[in-house]
Amino acid sequence: MTAAPNALLRRALIGLIGFLTLVDLFAAQAILPTLARMYGVKPSAMGVAVNASTIGMAAAGLVVALVSHRLPRRGGIWVSLALLSIPTLLLAHAPDLATFTALRIAQGVFMSAAFTLTMAYLSEQNTGAATASALAAYITGNVASNLVGRLVSSAVAATAGVAINFYAFAALNLAGAALVYLTLAKAPAMAVPAGEVRRSAFARLAVHLRNRCLVASFGIGFCVLFAFLGVFTYVNFVLADAPIRLSPMALGLIYFVFLPSMVTTPLAGSVANRFGPRPTFFVSLGLAVAGLPLLLAPAVGPVVAGLTMVGVGTFFAQATATGFVGRAAQTDRAAASGLYLASYYLGGLAGAAVVGQVYDQVGWPSAVTVVGGSLVAAAALAASLRPATAGRRTPLLTREA
Repeated sequence: MTAAPNALLRRALIGLIGFLTLVDLFAAQAILPTLARMYGVKPSAMGVAVNASTIGMAAAGLVVALVSHRLPRRGGIWVSLALLSIPTLLLAHAPDLATFTALRIAQGVFMSAAFTLTMAYLSEQNTGAATASALAAYITGNVASNLVGRLVSSAVAATAGVAINFYAFAALNLAGAALVYLTLAKAPAMAVPAGEVRRSAFARLAVHLRNRCLVASFGIGFCVLFAFLGVFTYVNFVLADAPIRLSPMALGLIYFVFLPSMVTTPLAGSVANRFGPRPTFFVSLGLAVAGLPLLLAPAVGPVVAGLTMVGVGTFFAQATATGFVGRAAQTDRAAASGLYLASYYLGGLAGAAVVGQVYDQVGWPSAVTVVGGSLVAAAALAASLRPATAGRRTPLLTREA
Protein backbone atom coordinates (compact mmCIF):
# COMPACT_ATOMS: atom_id res chain seq x y z
CA MET A 1 0.00 0.00 0.00
CA THR A 2 2.88 2.35 0.71
CA ALA A 3 5.06 1.46 -2.27
CA ALA A 4 3.32 3.78 -4.71
CA PRO A 5 3.26 6.86 -2.40
CA ASN A 6 6.91 6.22 -1.50
CA ALA A 7 7.84 5.98 -5.18
CA LEU A 8 5.93 9.18 -5.91
CA LEU A 9 7.64 10.97 -3.03
CA ARG A 10 11.02 9.77 -4.24
CA ARG A 11 10.37 11.03 -7.78
CA ALA A 12 9.23 14.37 -6.35
CA LEU A 13 12.44 14.61 -4.33
CA ILE A 14 14.54 13.79 -7.38
CA GLY A 15 12.66 16.42 -9.35
CA LEU A 16 13.23 19.04 -6.65
CA ILE A 17 16.96 18.30 -6.63
CA GLY A 18 16.97 18.64 -10.41
CA PHE A 19 15.18 21.97 -10.08
CA LEU A 20 17.64 23.39 -7.54
CA THR A 21 20.65 22.10 -9.47
CA LEU A 22 19.97 24.01 -12.68
CA VAL A 23 17.74 26.88 -11.52
CA ASP A 24 20.53 29.37 -12.34
CA LEU A 25 21.27 28.05 -15.80
CA PHE A 26 18.69 29.86 -17.90
CA ALA A 27 17.09 32.25 -15.42
CA ALA A 28 19.13 35.22 -16.64
CA GLN A 29 17.66 34.80 -20.13
CA ALA A 30 14.44 36.35 -18.81
CA ILE A 31 16.26 39.63 -18.15
CA LEU A 32 18.49 39.61 -21.24
CA PRO A 33 17.20 42.94 -22.62
CA THR A 34 17.74 44.54 -19.20
CA LEU A 35 21.27 43.14 -18.94
CA ALA A 36 22.11 44.21 -22.49
CA ARG A 37 21.08 47.79 -21.67
CA MET A 38 22.91 47.70 -18.34
CA TYR A 39 26.21 46.64 -19.93
CA GLY A 40 25.61 48.56 -23.19
CA VAL A 41 26.17 45.63 -25.56
CA LYS A 42 24.45 43.98 -28.55
CA PRO A 43 21.96 41.11 -28.10
CA SER A 44 24.44 38.54 -29.45
CA ALA A 45 27.19 39.64 -27.02
CA MET A 46 24.85 39.52 -24.02
CA GLY A 47 23.38 36.23 -25.22
CA VAL A 48 26.83 34.60 -25.35
CA ALA A 49 27.75 36.05 -21.93
CA VAL A 50 24.58 34.76 -20.27
CA ASN A 51 24.99 31.35 -21.88
CA ALA A 52 28.72 31.19 -21.10
CA SER A 53 27.69 28.91 -18.26
CA THR A 54 27.52 26.21 -20.93
CA ILE A 55 31.33 26.46 -21.30
CA GLY A 56 31.70 25.59 -17.64
CA MET A 57 29.04 22.90 -17.96
CA ALA A 58 30.89 21.24 -20.84
CA ALA A 59 34.35 21.51 -19.26
CA ALA A 60 33.24 20.20 -15.87
CA GLY A 61 31.32 17.40 -17.55
CA LEU A 62 34.54 16.19 -19.16
CA VAL A 63 36.58 16.55 -15.95
CA VAL A 64 34.01 14.66 -13.92
CA ALA A 65 33.94 12.01 -16.64
CA LEU A 66 37.71 11.58 -16.33
CA VAL A 67 37.73 11.17 -12.54
CA SER A 68 34.19 9.92 -11.96
CA HIS A 69 35.27 6.56 -10.56
CA ARG A 70 37.01 8.34 -7.67
CA LEU A 71 34.25 10.77 -6.68
CA PRO A 72 31.71 10.12 -3.90
CA ARG A 73 28.24 10.81 -5.20
CA ARG A 74 26.30 12.56 -2.44
CA GLY A 75 29.30 14.52 -1.15
CA GLY A 76 30.24 15.66 -4.62
CA ILE A 77 26.70 16.82 -5.33
CA TRP A 78 26.08 18.88 -2.19
CA VAL A 79 29.55 20.45 -2.13
CA SER A 80 29.17 21.49 -5.78
CA LEU A 81 25.81 23.14 -5.04
CA ALA A 82 27.22 24.93 -1.99
CA LEU A 83 30.16 26.29 -4.02
CA LEU A 84 27.74 27.35 -6.76
CA SER A 85 26.36 30.02 -4.44
CA ILE A 86 29.68 31.93 -4.53
CA PRO A 87 29.76 32.99 -8.22
CA THR A 88 25.99 33.48 -8.10
CA LEU A 89 26.42 35.98 -5.28
CA LEU A 90 29.30 37.75 -7.04
CA LEU A 91 27.21 38.24 -10.19
CA ALA A 92 25.28 40.89 -8.26
CA HIS A 93 28.40 43.07 -8.39
CA ALA A 94 29.97 42.14 -11.75
CA PRO A 95 31.47 45.44 -12.98
CA ASP A 96 31.74 44.58 -16.68
CA LEU A 97 30.76 42.01 -19.27
CA ALA A 98 34.05 40.08 -19.02
CA THR A 99 33.60 39.56 -15.27
CA PHE A 100 29.95 38.64 -15.77
CA THR A 101 30.99 36.05 -18.37
CA ALA A 102 33.70 34.56 -16.16
CA LEU A 103 31.28 34.19 -13.25
CA ARG A 104 28.72 32.52 -15.50
CA ILE A 105 31.41 30.03 -16.57
CA ALA A 106 32.18 29.33 -12.90
CA GLN A 107 28.49 28.74 -12.25
CA GLY A 108 28.45 26.24 -15.10
CA VAL A 109 31.38 24.30 -13.60
CA PHE A 110 29.58 23.69 -10.30
CA MET A 111 26.17 23.05 -11.88
CA SER A 112 27.68 20.50 -14.25
CA ALA A 113 29.55 18.67 -11.50
CA ALA A 114 26.35 18.34 -9.47
CA PHE A 115 24.30 17.39 -12.54
CA THR A 116 26.76 14.74 -13.79
CA LEU A 117 27.18 13.13 -10.38
CA THR A 118 23.42 13.08 -9.82
CA MET A 119 22.84 11.37 -13.16
CA ALA A 120 25.47 8.78 -12.24
CA TYR A 121 23.93 8.35 -8.78
CA LEU A 122 20.47 7.72 -10.23
CA SER A 123 21.79 5.32 -12.88
CA GLU A 124 23.82 3.35 -10.32
CA GLN A 125 21.10 3.20 -7.64
CA ASN A 126 18.40 1.99 -10.08
CA THR A 127 18.06 -0.70 -12.68
CA GLY A 128 16.12 -1.13 -15.90
CA ALA A 129 12.95 0.92 -16.28
CA ALA A 130 13.48 2.50 -12.85
CA THR A 131 16.59 4.23 -14.22
CA ALA A 132 14.65 5.84 -17.04
CA SER A 133 11.88 6.91 -14.66
CA ALA A 134 14.31 8.41 -12.15
CA LEU A 135 16.20 10.29 -14.85
CA ALA A 136 12.92 11.51 -16.35
CA ALA A 137 11.93 12.86 -12.93
CA TYR A 138 15.28 14.60 -12.66
CA ILE A 139 14.92 16.17 -16.11
CA THR A 140 11.38 17.24 -15.16
CA GLY A 141 12.93 19.19 -12.29
CA ASN A 142 15.23 20.80 -14.82
CA VAL A 143 12.18 21.76 -16.89
CA ALA A 144 10.61 23.34 -13.81
CA SER A 145 13.81 25.29 -13.24
CA ASN A 146 13.47 26.74 -16.74
CA LEU A 147 10.01 28.06 -15.91
CA VAL A 148 10.33 29.05 -12.26
CA GLY A 149 13.87 30.35 -12.63
CA ARG A 150 12.87 32.70 -15.41
CA LEU A 151 9.72 33.82 -13.57
CA VAL A 152 11.64 34.53 -10.37
CA SER A 153 14.40 36.32 -12.25
CA SER A 154 12.05 38.59 -14.20
CA ALA A 155 9.86 39.36 -11.19
CA VAL A 156 12.67 40.01 -8.71
CA ALA A 157 14.76 42.03 -11.16
CA ALA A 158 11.75 44.14 -12.16
CA THR A 159 10.69 44.88 -8.59
CA ALA A 160 13.92 44.82 -6.53
CA GLY A 161 16.73 45.12 -9.05
CA VAL A 162 19.28 42.87 -10.74
CA ALA A 163 21.54 42.58 -7.67
CA ILE A 164 18.76 41.30 -5.38
CA ASN A 165 17.87 38.83 -8.11
CA PHE A 166 21.28 37.16 -7.86
CA TYR A 167 21.13 37.17 -4.04
CA ALA A 168 17.88 35.20 -4.29
CA PHE A 169 19.42 32.61 -6.56
CA ALA A 170 22.44 32.19 -4.26
CA ALA A 171 19.97 31.31 -1.51
CA LEU A 172 18.40 28.68 -3.77
CA ASN A 173 21.86 27.18 -4.40
CA LEU A 174 22.39 26.74 -0.66
CA ALA A 175 18.91 25.24 -0.29
CA GLY A 176 19.80 22.66 -2.93
CA ALA A 177 23.01 21.73 -1.12
CA ALA A 178 21.12 21.30 2.15
CA LEU A 179 18.43 19.17 0.51
CA VAL A 180 20.97 16.77 -1.00
CA TYR A 181 22.91 16.53 2.25
CA LEU A 182 19.79 15.73 4.27
CA THR A 183 17.92 13.41 1.92
CA LEU A 184 20.23 11.43 -0.39
CA ALA A 185 21.71 8.23 0.96
CA LYS A 186 25.48 8.01 0.97
CA ALA A 187 26.73 6.29 -2.16
CA PRO A 188 30.40 6.00 -3.16
CA ALA A 189 31.46 5.79 -6.77
CA MET A 190 30.41 2.46 -8.25
CA ALA A 191 33.20 -0.08 -8.13
CA VAL A 192 35.19 -0.17 -11.34
CA PRO A 193 36.73 -3.47 -12.46
CA ALA A 194 40.45 -3.73 -11.76
CA GLY A 195 41.23 -3.71 -15.46
CA GLU A 196 39.31 -0.44 -15.86
CA VAL A 197 41.14 1.21 -12.95
CA ARG A 198 44.53 0.45 -14.52
CA ARG A 199 43.46 2.06 -17.81
CA SER A 200 44.01 5.76 -18.27
CA ALA A 201 41.08 8.12 -18.02
CA PHE A 202 41.24 8.80 -21.73
CA ALA A 203 41.23 5.09 -22.49
CA ARG A 204 38.05 4.74 -20.43
CA LEU A 205 36.44 7.57 -22.37
CA ALA A 206 37.52 5.97 -25.63
CA VAL A 207 35.38 2.94 -24.76
CA HIS A 208 32.29 5.16 -24.86
CA LEU A 209 33.43 6.94 -28.02
CA ARG A 210 33.63 3.58 -29.81
CA ASN A 211 29.99 2.93 -28.98
CA ARG A 212 28.21 4.26 -32.06
CA CYS A 213 24.84 4.55 -30.38
CA LEU A 214 26.30 6.55 -27.52
CA VAL A 215 28.11 8.86 -29.94
CA ALA A 216 24.85 9.39 -31.82
CA SER A 217 23.12 10.29 -28.55
CA PHE A 218 25.90 12.77 -27.78
CA GLY A 219 25.26 14.39 -31.16
CA ILE A 220 21.52 14.48 -30.52
CA GLY A 221 22.15 16.27 -27.23
CA PHE A 222 24.38 18.82 -29.01
CA CYS A 223 21.72 19.58 -31.60
CA VAL A 224 18.85 19.73 -29.10
CA LEU A 225 20.43 22.36 -26.85
CA PHE A 226 21.71 24.24 -29.92
CA ALA A 227 18.09 24.60 -31.00
CA PHE A 228 16.70 25.27 -27.52
CA LEU A 229 19.11 28.07 -26.66
CA GLY A 230 18.96 29.46 -30.18
CA VAL A 231 15.22 29.95 -29.74
CA PHE A 232 14.81 30.86 -26.08
CA THR A 233 17.77 33.23 -25.89
CA TYR A 234 16.89 35.51 -28.78
CA VAL A 235 13.11 35.28 -28.80
CA ASN A 236 13.32 37.60 -25.78
CA PHE A 237 14.55 40.41 -28.04
CA VAL A 238 11.89 39.62 -30.66
CA LEU A 239 9.13 39.81 -28.04
CA ALA A 240 10.52 43.01 -26.49
CA ASP A 241 10.85 44.74 -29.88
CA ALA A 242 8.22 45.98 -32.35
CA PRO A 243 5.57 44.96 -33.23
CA ILE A 244 4.94 42.92 -30.05
CA ARG A 245 6.77 45.10 -27.46
CA LEU A 246 6.24 43.15 -24.24
CA SER A 247 7.23 44.74 -20.92
CA PRO A 248 9.93 43.02 -18.80
CA MET A 249 7.27 41.58 -16.45
CA ALA A 250 5.13 40.32 -19.34
CA LEU A 251 8.25 38.84 -20.91
CA GLY A 252 8.74 36.73 -17.79
CA LEU A 253 5.16 35.48 -17.95
CA ILE A 254 5.85 34.13 -21.46
CA TYR A 255 7.79 31.32 -19.84
CA PHE A 256 4.61 29.67 -18.68
CA VAL A 257 5.07 27.96 -22.05
CA PHE A 258 7.15 25.44 -20.07
CA LEU A 259 4.13 24.24 -18.05
CA PRO A 260 3.08 21.63 -20.63
CA SER A 261 6.67 20.34 -20.68
CA MET A 262 6.45 19.73 -16.94
CA VAL A 263 3.51 17.40 -17.64
CA THR A 264 4.93 15.63 -20.69
CA THR A 265 8.61 15.22 -19.79
CA PRO A 266 8.02 12.67 -16.96
CA LEU A 267 6.40 10.44 -19.58
CA ALA A 268 9.59 10.22 -21.65
CA GLY A 269 10.97 7.25 -19.75
CA SER A 270 7.85 5.11 -20.08
CA VAL A 271 7.25 6.15 -23.71
CA ALA A 272 10.84 5.27 -24.67
CA ASN A 273 10.53 1.95 -22.79
CA ARG A 274 7.36 1.04 -24.67
CA PHE A 275 8.09 2.31 -28.19
CA GLY A 276 11.86 2.62 -28.18
CA PRO A 277 14.08 5.71 -28.16
CA ARG A 278 14.25 6.10 -31.95
CA PRO A 279 10.52 6.65 -32.63
CA THR A 280 10.35 8.75 -29.46
CA PHE A 281 13.08 11.00 -30.85
CA PHE A 282 11.26 11.30 -34.18
CA VAL A 283 7.99 12.42 -32.63
CA SER A 284 9.51 14.85 -30.13
CA LEU A 285 11.86 16.46 -32.65
CA GLY A 286 9.08 16.62 -35.23
CA LEU A 287 6.88 18.51 -32.79
CA ALA A 288 9.66 21.04 -32.17
CA VAL A 289 10.20 21.55 -35.91
CA ALA A 290 6.45 22.05 -36.43
CA GLY A 291 6.48 24.88 -33.88
CA LEU A 292 9.22 26.90 -35.58
CA PRO A 293 7.09 28.64 -38.28
CA LEU A 294 4.82 30.02 -35.55
CA LEU A 295 7.79 31.92 -34.10
CA LEU A 296 7.77 34.19 -37.14
CA ALA A 297 4.24 35.51 -36.51
CA PRO A 298 3.92 39.25 -35.65
CA ALA A 299 1.55 38.51 -32.74
CA VAL A 300 2.21 37.09 -29.30
CA GLY A 301 -0.39 34.26 -29.48
CA PRO A 302 1.18 32.23 -32.31
CA VAL A 303 4.67 32.84 -30.91
CA VAL A 304 3.59 31.44 -27.53
CA ALA A 305 2.11 28.38 -29.25
CA GLY A 306 5.33 27.87 -31.18
CA LEU A 307 7.46 28.23 -28.05
CA THR A 308 5.28 25.68 -26.27
CA MET A 309 5.79 23.15 -29.07
CA VAL A 310 9.54 23.76 -29.18
CA GLY A 311 9.74 23.42 -25.39
CA VAL A 312 7.75 20.18 -25.21
CA GLY A 313 9.64 18.64 -28.15
CA THR A 314 13.16 19.52 -27.05
CA PHE A 315 12.67 18.62 -23.40
CA PHE A 316 11.12 15.29 -24.34
CA ALA A 317 14.04 14.58 -26.67
CA GLN A 318 16.52 15.55 -23.96
CA ALA A 319 14.88 13.28 -21.39
CA THR A 320 14.91 10.43 -23.93
CA ALA A 321 18.59 10.95 -24.70
CA THR A 322 19.50 11.19 -21.01
CA GLY A 323 17.77 7.91 -20.22
CA PHE A 324 19.31 6.27 -23.29
CA VAL A 325 22.84 7.25 -22.23
CA GLY A 326 22.29 5.97 -18.69
CA ARG A 327 21.23 2.57 -20.01
CA ALA A 328 23.38 2.20 -23.13
CA ALA A 329 26.68 2.82 -21.33
CA GLN A 330 28.16 -0.60 -20.70
CA THR A 331 30.56 0.58 -17.98
CA ASP A 332 31.41 3.76 -16.06
CA ARG A 333 28.06 5.52 -16.45
CA ALA A 334 29.34 8.71 -14.83
CA ALA A 335 31.94 9.03 -17.58
CA ALA A 336 29.27 8.45 -20.23
CA SER A 337 27.03 11.05 -18.59
CA GLY A 338 29.94 13.50 -18.49
CA LEU A 339 30.60 13.05 -22.19
CA TYR A 340 26.92 13.52 -22.96
CA LEU A 341 26.72 16.69 -20.90
CA ALA A 342 29.90 18.08 -22.46
CA SER A 343 28.44 17.57 -25.92
CA TYR A 344 25.02 18.84 -24.85
CA TYR A 345 26.30 22.08 -23.38
CA LEU A 346 28.80 22.70 -26.14
CA GLY A 347 25.76 22.54 -28.40
CA GLY A 348 24.11 25.19 -26.25
CA LEU A 349 27.13 27.47 -26.51
CA ALA A 350 27.26 26.96 -30.26
CA GLY A 351 23.55 27.73 -30.52
CA ALA A 352 23.91 30.95 -28.52
CA ALA A 353 26.88 32.07 -30.63
CA VAL A 354 25.77 31.00 -34.10
CA VAL A 355 22.08 31.89 -33.85
CA GLY A 356 23.00 35.17 -32.16
CA GLN A 357 25.25 36.20 -35.04
CA VAL A 358 22.63 35.20 -37.60
CA TYR A 359 20.00 37.17 -35.66
CA ASP A 360 22.22 40.28 -35.46
CA GLN A 361 23.37 40.15 -39.07
CA VAL A 362 20.43 38.71 -41.03
CA GLY A 363 17.37 38.66 -38.80
CA TRP A 364 15.01 36.39 -36.88
CA PRO A 365 13.61 34.34 -39.81
CA SER A 366 17.11 33.21 -40.80
CA ALA A 367 17.93 32.44 -37.17
CA VAL A 368 14.84 30.22 -36.94
CA THR A 369 15.92 28.44 -40.14
CA VAL A 370 19.29 27.62 -38.58
CA VAL A 371 17.49 26.21 -35.53
CA GLY A 372 15.38 24.03 -37.83
CA GLY A 373 18.54 22.64 -39.44
CA SER A 374 19.84 21.62 -36.03
CA LEU A 375 16.65 19.73 -35.19
CA VAL A 376 16.72 17.94 -38.55
CA ALA A 377 20.32 16.92 -37.86
CA ALA A 378 19.23 15.50 -34.49
CA ALA A 379 16.53 13.45 -36.22
CA ALA A 380 19.10 12.12 -38.70
CA LEU A 381 21.31 11.00 -35.82
CA ALA A 382 18.32 9.30 -34.18
CA ALA A 383 17.69 7.46 -37.45
CA SER A 384 21.24 6.05 -37.26
CA LEU A 385 20.46 4.14 -34.07
CA ARG A 386 20.34 0.41 -34.76
CA PRO A 387 17.01 -1.37 -34.27
CA ALA A 388 18.51 -3.64 -31.61
CA THR A 389 19.25 -0.65 -29.41
CA ALA A 390 16.58 1.77 -30.56
CA GLY A 391 13.50 -0.41 -30.69
CA ARG A 392 11.19 -1.79 -28.04
CA ARG A 393 13.62 -4.39 -26.74
CA THR A 394 15.18 -1.95 -24.30
CA PRO A 395 16.78 -4.59 -22.02
CA LEU A 396 19.28 -5.13 -24.86
CA LEU A 397 20.58 -1.61 -24.41
CA THR A 398 23.20 -2.54 -21.89
CA ARG A 399 24.41 -5.51 -23.91
CA GLU A 400 24.24 -4.50 -27.56
CA ALA A 401 24.63 -0.71 -27.61
